[in-house]
Amino acid sequence: MSEVEPNRALDHEKVREERAEDSERWAFRETGPWELKLESITWLEGLQDVRDRQKVEVPRLTVPQRWPPMSRFFEATWRVGGGLLAWRVREGRESTTESRQGLSRRLRQAFEKLGSAYIKLAQIVSSGRGLFPEELVDEFKYCLDQVPPDSFDEVRRVVEEEIGGPLESVFESFEPKCLAAASIAQVHAARLKTGEEVVVKVQRANVDTLVRADIAAMAWVAPKLVGRIPVAALANPPALVELFAETVLEELDFRLEAENMLDIARVLKKGGQRGLVVPRPHPKWVTRRMLVMERLEGFSYDDIEGMEASGIDTQEVLRAMLIGFLEGAMIYGVFHGDLHGGNLFVMKDGRVALLDYGMTGRLSAKQRAAFLRMMMSGAVSDIRGQLEAFRDLGALDENADLDELMHLLKLDQAPRDPTKMSGEEIAGEIQQILKALMAEGARLPKPLMLYAKDMLFFDGAVNQLAPDLDMFAEFIRIYGYFAENHAEAITSQIGFDPSKTEVDLTAARATLGLEDADESITHRELQERRQIVQKKLEDQVGGSIPGFSD
Repeated sequence: MSEVEPNRALDHEKVREERAEDSERWAFRETGPWELKLESITWLEGLQDVRDRQKVEVPRLTVPQRWPPMSRFFEATWRVGGGLLAWRVREGRESTTESRQGLSRRLRQAFEKLGSAYIKLAQIVSSGRGLFPEELVDEFKYCLDQVPPDSFDEVRRVVEEEIGGPLESVFESFEPKCLAAASIAQVHAARLKTGEEVVVKVQRANVDTLVRADIAAMAWVAPKLVGRIPVAALANPPALVELFAETVLEELDFRLEAENMLDIARVLKKGGQRGLVVPRPHPKWVTRRMLVMERLEGFSYDDIEGMEASGIDTQEVLRAMLIGFLEGAMIYGVFHGDLHGGNLFVMKDGRVALLDYGMTGRLSAKQRAAFLRMMMSGAVSDIRGQLEAFRDLGALDENADLDELMHLLKLDQAPRDPTKMSGEEIAGEIQQILKALMAEGARLPKPLMLYAKDMLFFDGAVNQLAPDLDMFAEFIRIYGYFAENHAEAITSQIGFDPSKTEVDLTAARATLGLEDADESITHRELQERRQIVQKKLEDQVGGSIPGFSD
């Protein structure tokens, strides 16, 4: 063996050690295609100014103008209205199932043709299994990662504008066919000139202009819907448009997404969450419209057979995701805000690779304390405490009369079992609750909306990965994790010591119509109860999707 070969071996070992350093700081794989150090990241500078400018832009963009963006407004009216008309003529007179499938398909097609903002709305609906009809959820899932992609010529143009030169000057190879396409961007496999296998996220051409035009059109329409139709009157459309704008504008700058990746990777590492992995963003090739990151591979989230055949415990996969998510929100104030099947996969070692950080929840110190109170109050059936937490989160007006709200929401009464109520009674209860909340200035702050959206994902994930999971036992187990690992932090922030307080599931049992002696309920059983309630509501409204009528 020559003298050069041992030196090369030592050099390679040194490189491996250096590259392992970033995995000690962030929740990355132990070894990666490059070393990531804060001082070498060129795109971090000035990002706080970018976030501040976006906060200023949201209220300006959502103020209704005298006229909407006419071409975009009429295009949306034409696409959605045309789809509804075609459905009415062809499927609207069929059976309820066929009618819903037809309507869902035509809405999905219209949203895809309208582009990013509408696709993003479809993605939110697709995470709402249990809240929206099954057919609509299943159809809109195609909008997660099966949206028609931009042409490669458009992709090349965007990439070359971002790198300031020919694509070949940075990439040795670049797959023309995308791996996935979604609302704001699409991703391509590539290899850098330096040899690393990567994934490149490329923003869709002109998406920033289209999204802003769509927000302006929505802002113009929203005030005109207040009080005109029941669903819109209760949903506070102007507030929803502002929330949507705040959420989607952040996704238009991939430098912010890359910063989100680092922040979430940092808190996952700090919390000791070894079951979750964040891909490394490139230290140089991250721009407003292009994000280069290391390529990770694994099982599709819904490939249950493949995971089980490889010895992966799907319940542990689910538990790792849920605890990492809750810990980020409750303890550190930052969490992945767009969990769905297209944004994650399970690696062969059982760890979950989290992708797409455009929508990330960030809580201020006050919001994080309120969020902690909300969760801890729920664990001990303190309904008044939960309302106080909602108020401090910004979901209720600061001067909201919580005692009156308790009365209007009937929270001072014994809960009723919805499976034993008529469809008319259930619909009346829902309407009364929503009216009471709106009367007290209820709204949905961005962190709370992202939290609710993710919880809907977890509900669907349990249904797929662990339908026979004992929900009560799992809740107690997760509570025990926080009591064991974060009791001091929780106590110091809100004066509640979870290590000295037991879980109280009285309210949960009563709401589900269970007796005190019923110590367990599986997700499968919970889903059956939901289906009973949903069927009653469907019968009440004639089997139609809320907001439409057959």
